[in-house]
Amino acid sequence: MATTVSQPNIKTIGANGQISLGKQYAGKQVLVEEQEQGVWLIRTATVIPDNERWLQQPKSAADLQQALNWAQANPASDTDLDAVLEQLK
Repeated sequence: MATTVSQPNIKTIGANGQISLGKQYAGKQVLVEEQEQGVWLIRTATVIPDNERWLQQPKSAADLQQALNWAQANPASDTDLDAVLEQLK
């Protein structure tokens, strides 16, 4: 991963306690860590809801990928419902 080093910018924390990082970060989620008094590390992050975390487990992710591959190789098609019902009898 390439890193970018930029010159420090001076920002002023507003009366409401907010600081603007720029429009390129609008709407993004970030982790803010106070490493020591007055020193903060701010990193962009992707947050995974607890009820979706299981999808990130290796087996679940592999099963899901296998299902997606199957669905792509076997596209849905119109079916003659009467013929299907006859086969099920």
